[in-house]
Amino acid sequence: MTTKLTLTVEESVIKKAKLYAKQTGRSLSELIETYLETLTEEQHSETPQISDKLKNLAGSVKLPSDFDEKKELASYFETKYL
Repeated sequence: MTTKLTLTVEESVIKKAKLYAKQTGRSLSELIETYLETLTEEQHSETPQISDKLKNLAGSVKLPSDFDEKKELASYFETKYL
C-alpha cells in the first residue's frame, strides 16, 4: 500500500533530483523510496544487503577460472593513478 508523504526540501535540491530522476528513467518518488528503504535496511541489518538490481546482474558476467580480483584491481589503480 502506498501512502502520500509531504516533504520540505530546498528548491535547488528538488530541481537537481528531478533532473537526475528524469535522466535515469525513474520517478522522484521511486528515488526517495529506494533511498529510505536502503537507509533503514542498513540500520537494522548486521550483514550488508544486496539490492534486487544487483542480484539480477549475478551470473551476467563469466570470468575465467584463474581470475585474480586483487591483481586486476591493483593493475587498474596503477594504470589510473600512476
